[in-house]
Amino acid sequence: MTAAGAIEKTVVRRARLRIGLGVGLILTALLGLAGGISYTLLLRGQEAQIDGELAWGIANGSIAGPPGCSWILRYTDGALIGWNSPPPPGLPLNAEADRVTATGVARTIEVDRAGTVFHVRTEPRDGDVVQAVFDARFQLADRRHLLWAFTLAAAAGLLGIVLTGVFVGRRAVAPLVEALTRQRRFVADASHELRTPIAQIHTRAQMLARRAARAKPTTEQHDLDRLVELTHRLGEVVDELLLSARLAAVPADQAQVVPVDLTAIAAAAVAAERDRAAEHGQQVTLTIPDSPILVPGIESALRRVLCELLTNALTHLPRGGRVTVTVRDTGRAEVLVADNGAGFDPADADRIFDRFHRGAGAGDRRFGLGLALLREVVTSHGGTITAQGRPGAGATFTVRLPTVAPADPPVRPRSLALMHRSRQSG
Repeated sequence: MTAAGAIEKTVVRRARLRIGLGVGLILTALLGLAGGISYTLLLRGQEAQIDGELAWGIANGSIAGPPGCSWILRYTDGALIGWNSPPPPGLPLNAEADRVTATGVARTIEVDRAGTVFHVRTEPRDGDVVQAVFDARFQLADRRHLLWAFTLAAAAGLLGIVLTGVFVGRRAVAPLVEALTRQRRFVADASHELRTPIAQIHTRAQMLARRAARAKPTTEQHDLDRLVELTHRLGEVVDELLLSARLAAVPADQAQVVPVDLTAIAAAAVAAERDRAAEHGQQVTLTIPDSPILVPGIESALRRVLCELLTNALTHLPRGGRVTVTVRDTGRAEVLVADNGAGFDPADADRIFDRFHRGAGAGDRRFGLGLALLREVVTSHGGTITAQGRPGAGATFTVRLPTVAPADPPVRPRSLALMHRSRQSG
């Protein structure tokens, strides 16, 4: 997959993840809320039941609870006397009986004994003090059973939540995937259909410019030359849009990846541009090592990368300027294309690789699709490209690629595609 395709895939994957997580969190919150409400209702119901049992026991001398889980005791002549059965160890609470006798105010407390909780209510009644004790072991068991049931339900629910989140995420993002596919198809179709009429317009503009040049020069000659230049640029933009759509659709298994000698490619690119540079009084120098530097990739794609960088440098180089191409091995293959031309604002060092970016004061210099496509090719080869420059101090583009030993088998990058050569400022 190319860089553009990888970016789209990442966007779609993140959208699915966010939607899935959002749905999962909402459902988890609802499940937790339902469990919390159920537990709270159970707890309050049990407390109300226990309070009612204690009040009934004090008023009637008995509690209609499970056998051996309740006791009624009367405090008479400084001692608590059991009415129904012997109380559990640690009970009755004589201190509570003394306090209620002294204050005349009823009190209810909870006491932990023998792995259970006893609810103890002490209340003055008929001139004596009555203490009712209720063992809440069955209520505690009900609470534990509810928690276990809720835990099991939560585990099953979380699995369902995950599956639901994935399903909803895919269904919700499906329109985005379709929109991206339609957008790419539209760009490709529109670019393909525009190529022929734009080429015809460019040819007609060239013919008019030549006729005007052969005739007596007029003030219209400049406008015709400008028209030729603009139609040429328009054709480049259309070609770049078409290539961008193709880059996003090239399957990785269609890439013919072989070890490629960067030194040979650099030498060929410099040789192809030396005549053009000489016509404009420009100088191109090449520095390469004695031995080949091999990288895994598509030779034609890497050749167009170097030609693109060299063409960009010469396009924006003044007469008498100099371009230096250096190929070296620093553990990774490096290609540096440096010039002493107009340069660019350092703030644009990263943004010039964005599509259609225009830096401050760019004038006629365009940062269109060329550098963006160049970066797609470099990154699809597992490499990186960076730019450094200052206004009036030239620019340096550095391409770094992984190397491969001559005896190693070819290494297939994520995906590769041919790079279209376009005049693009750097």
